[in-house]
Amino acid sequence: MATQLLTVSNLSAGTEDKPILHGVDLAVGAGECHVLMGPNGAGKSTLGHVIMGDPAYRVTSGRIEFDGADVTELSADKRSLAGVFLSYQAPVEVPGVPLYSFLRSICQMRPELKTTARKFRERVGAIADQLELDQGFLMRELNVGFSGGEKKKIEMLQLLLLQPKLAILDETDSGLDVDALGIVSRGIQAYREQVGGALIVITHNTRILERLEVDRTHVMVHGRMVAEGPADLIADIDKNGFERFEKCEDCDGCPKAGDAE
Repeated sequence: MATQLLTVSNLSAGTEDKPILHGVDLAVGAGECHVLMGPNGAGKSTLGHVIMGDPAYRVTSGRIEFDGADVTELSADKRSLAGVFLSYQAPVEVPGVPLYSFLRSICQMRPELKTTARKFRERVGAIADQLELDQGFLMRELNVGFSGGEKKKIEMLQLLLLQPKLAILDETDSGLDVDALGIVSRGIQAYREQVGGALIVITHNTRILERLEVDRTHVMVHGRMVAEGPADLIADIDKNGFERFEKCEDCDGCPKAGDAE
């Protein structure tokens, strides 16, 4: 049985004027792959951002534990240094900051990733080649003028470079063409094989899951976890959609793990 890495207990959160999450529970073991699915507006992305410590959201009750420590009140940068990684649906552009300098600065903050300039350059270049990313992008401003696929490749580069204990991938497959989706999928698989970290994959597209060995699948509706099951639940949702979960969301008979299986 995997050692518990992330425990979200009875978590409620939202923005200053809007509650979004309601009593959410989630447990992820070290090295496990969990998939989070649900209709649009279910709160999936919000959960990922709250776990990461995004200051745009406020926790009103509950607790988040990561790697044996209570991180509920920790800032996002401290959670990042502890080993939490979040990929964004729409990565932001940062004018004036070269991608290479950004990556170098992050790694210098992580003692276990510090290395000489030459070895760092070689490592970044090797990962870029692995992701079929032109190394010329490393000298450009972070995400400025990049296509959607290029931005997602940059996130995969960061994932493989930073080697986090937990990676939350928020619709990383959004807007990708077939070729870019294949490269991103290989990047995720490389993270699993080379780093052995845990994954929470938030997605609507099951194609990105084809090469992953999924341990648990979770369904969110209206900010609540309404179902949990094995990888087979993904195929069921792909075939039948979320209607049955939406109908039972407010009742006591919501599908539990046993029902979903």
